[in-house]
Amino acid sequence: MIATFDVHFVTYNEHFVTQHDLLRELAIRESNSKGIEHRKRVILEINENKIHEWLTEENELSIRAKLLSISTDETFSSSWPSMQAPEVEVLLLNFQTGKYSLPEFIEGMNKLKVLVLYNYGFVPAEVSNFPLLGSLSNLKRIRLEKVSIPSLFLTSMKWRKLEKMSLVMCNIGQAFNKSTNKISDAFPKLVDLTIDYCNDLEELPTGFCDLVLLRKLSITNCHKLLALPEEMGNLLDLEVLRLNSCIELTVLPGSIGGLHKLQILDLSDCFGVKELPEQIGQLHNLRKLYMIECSGCELPSSVMNLFNLKEVIGDEETAESWRHFKPCLPSLTIRVHKEINLNWLR
Repeated sequence: MIATFDVHFVTYNEHFVTQHDLLRELAIRESNSKGIEHRKRVILEINENKIHEWLTEENELSIRAKLLSISTDETFSSSWPSMQAPEVEVLLLNFQTGKYSLPEFIEGMNKLKVLVLYNYGFVPAEVSNFPLLGSLSNLKRIRLEKVSIPSLFLTSMKWRKLEKMSLVMCNIGQAFNKSTNKISDAFPKLVDLTIDYCNDLEELPTGFCDLVLLRKLSITNCHKLLALPEEMGNLLDLEVLRLNSCIELTVLPGSIGGLHKLQILDLSDCFGVKELPEQIGQLHNLRKLYMIECSGCELPSSVMNLFNLKEVIGDEETAESWRHFKPCLPSLTIRVHKEINLNWLR
């Protein structure tokens, strides 16, 4: 059984799905069926600063778990018990406070590959002890949710093996816009970047375009994003570009035509984009294009050169615009997106 770590929500086509409490309780019960020293998954809940007895019985607890999940409430004082967890590969820290201090024992997690910080409070939290993460030499994936990312996110750490980074509902301007360090130096191995609901992102920093190994870039629901840098064409390995629901974005840079490996492009709900650049026709490997709610976007004649385009998904008006080019693109399927009716859930 896969242990879940908190009641949480995920998005799919802008609809929210909530995990049932019963699944969570079942996972916790399964995890706690063995002695703490023998568990492969350890799931802790600390409420009102009430530390588990077995955490205070020993001067320094050592656990062998591969997955460690710690949830704390808004009253937690950040007074962490002494602990050693050298075998942990996945660490999930769920908290609800405006200020949160990372536990010191993270520094000894030499095998850690996945780190998730999930703040289930209402506003992004200030996280201290961030430099501790600099010791995680094997970290490959990180997900930060509702966190104010400090400037030292770039200046004091090198994420040498990090491959995937997800920033959700975070304040990221201080970390990327004000730093003088190169983003490519901090993330030399990054291949997958997700930025979702980050409301202080007004312009994508040019430094992101130096992440030459990047294959997937998803910037979604960033409602204040106004522009993308012309240097976007430097991302020569990019295969997936999602710009869903960036409602203030008005233009795509012409350099997008240089993304010759791009296979999936999602422009859905980008209401401000009134036309595609002429260079869009240079995307000869483009397979799938999402243009839902893009009825006001004009198509250049160069789209006739998208010979490998297999599917366009859009609203009725967008689909009609594409039908004019169907004789030149015999392999193209034009699909009209229909909203999913969730009234039955009420």
